Amino acid sequence: MNSDSQIQPADAKLAIHLVDDDEALRTALSRLLRAAGREVRAYASAAEFLMARNGAMRGCLLLDVRMPGGPTGLELHQALVRQGETLPVVFLTGYGDIPMSVQAVKNGAFDFLTKPVRRDDLLKTVAAALEAEQTAWENAARHRELQCRETSLTPAEREVFRRVVAGKPNKMIAEELGCAERTVKAHRSQVMHKMAAASLPELVGMARELV
Repeated sequence: MNSDSQIQPADAKLAIHLVDDDEALRTALSRLLRAAGREVRAYASAAEFLMARNGAMRGCLLLDVRMPGGPTGLELHQALVRQGETLPVVFLTGYGDIPMSVQAVKNGAFDFLTKPVRRDDLLKTVAAALEAEQTAWENAARHRELQCRETSLTPAEREVFRRVVAGKPNKMIAEELGCAERTVKAHRSQVMHKMAAASLPELVGMARELV
């Protein structure tokens, strides 16, 4: 077996986007992360990162707090938040920047690391950020899939769906919709099929996810 595949993390396809104006630090961190089997994309400034950004990105953002001559890390983070970017942000900070970094975490950043960055702290934090991003991506994909299934329901099936997950029996649903109970049963069967639900509790769970 290829030795590289043995050390490759399961989430290695998720890129670590490293933004820092210190070339020596960029090189050192890039080497460290790549040695751990991570994919790294390095940028010398916030502007360079924004120019390379093309649509939705996967992975996490390792971002220096202070970068002279352009947008700072904090300003970049704020801009990304306004744009709805969900990429987890880990700030790299000097000791004097810790209060700012703590505030950034309160404003939605994933975490912060103090310079000089310890190897174990870096790898542990990056792994946690990538895991969080993967979980969020899977949840979003699941939600989109459920929305697609719900869209396939006819108006009548959607009405039955709404009442079934509310715990109403077929007879009551038929009375409310002014139709025969067998019609409700037929719609209910179609709802279960189109939503790919194996049981009523599973269908109820799907309805909660769609809220």
